[in-house]
Amino acid sequence: MAETLPHLLALQALERPHRVAIRHKQLGLWQQASWLAVQEDVTRTAHYLQQHGFRQGDTLFLLSEPRPEALLLSLAAHWLGGVAAPLDPAFAQPQLLDLLHTLRPQFVFAEAQAQVDQVLAAKPDSAVVIYADARGLAGYQHPALVAYAQIVATPETQNISPVAETAEIAFRFYRLSDAYALEYSELSHAELLRNGRQLISQEVLTAHEEALAARAFAASGHAKYLLSPWLLAGFTLNFPENLATRDTDRRELGPTLVAGTATTYQRLYALTQSRWPLPGSWQHRLVGWALRAARARLPLVATLARWLVILPLQDVLGLRRTRVPLLVGEPLSPEATQFFSDIGIDVRAWPEASAWQTSQLQVIPHQSNDLHSYLGLATWKAAI
Repeated sequence: MAETLPHLLALQALERPHRVAIRHKQLGLWQQASWLAVQEDVTRTAHYLQQHGFRQGDTLFLLSEPRPEALLLSLAAHWLGGVAAPLDPAFAQPQLLDLLHTLRPQFVFAEAQAQVDQVLAAKPDSAVVIYADARGLAGYQHPALVAYAQIVATPETQNISPVAETAEIAFRFYRLSDAYALEYSELSHAELLRNGRQLISQEVLTAHEEALAARAFAASGHAKYLLSPWLLAGFTLNFPENLATRDTDRRELGPTLVAGTATTYQRLYALTQSRWPLPGSWQHRLVGWALRAARARLPLVATLARWLVILPLQDVLGLRRTRVPLLVGEPLSPEATQFFSDIGIDVRAWPEASAWQTSQLQVIPHQSNDLHSYLGLATWKAAI
């Protein structure tokens, strides 16, 4: 058996079919799917893509915030020997439209109406545009549009074995350079599994971890240090309802593994600072004393400080159960580093070094800056 992401998924579905693989909060409730159910959804999606022309070596582009559908569609593309190319939803709209217009994607996952509009504006003749959130899309009649829920509700008509090879590219990431040239970096299945095994070994990860995927898989570090270990160790991967609820969802979940960027941890640090007691108040003096006591590590004093201040702070951040807080990429500020150390969160840095290459494709600027005037929703409803 080849060592690839889809082969590992098949192995997990065989060895622990009924264990929870994915948990996702929807409409305020946590929904979960077993490893067997995940594999079935991946193979159904792979069959749909295959029936609509997706072949080995083709690329599925993904424009989405963190959600299970994006992950499972990536694995479906890998299942067929293809490449998943996540596009960072944080790109400024003109840059994103220029990227889409240049890359000319045929197969796309666009999370919701806003992303569907962007894809159809830049590449209106895409072959397949899969969406997850149907709100606002009821009147769209574009022939490429299909709901992810519709795909996975269709019974699979044939057994498809994964055809990916270890040395093949699994993920390709795109960006525009300062000179506005198209650049890309790639991760093979072999590299992903090598990085995943390194993390599992060093952090002693097991199948009992509860990991939180609070950022899109649009950066290589999250594929290396979250997706790959998930498939290797067989733990549960959790998705917040959306970015606005991720802090609340983290507090509810209490993850043991968190993989974040400097932006993630700096945001949490800023959130704490914004709620800091007023200077001069007894609460402010108490917090300052507790942080100093934790730093001094005097047993009795530190224990008191921990119960009075440190544990409540960890609860506010949703990090009380976190034993593997990973920092992917750029370092934290010294102030944030000291703060997390003081409250007992030993943030460990893991590199996100990527070999960026300049593409031979020339960036083709998209001509319209007004999506709605370009699309004309009435045009999509009546004329397509």
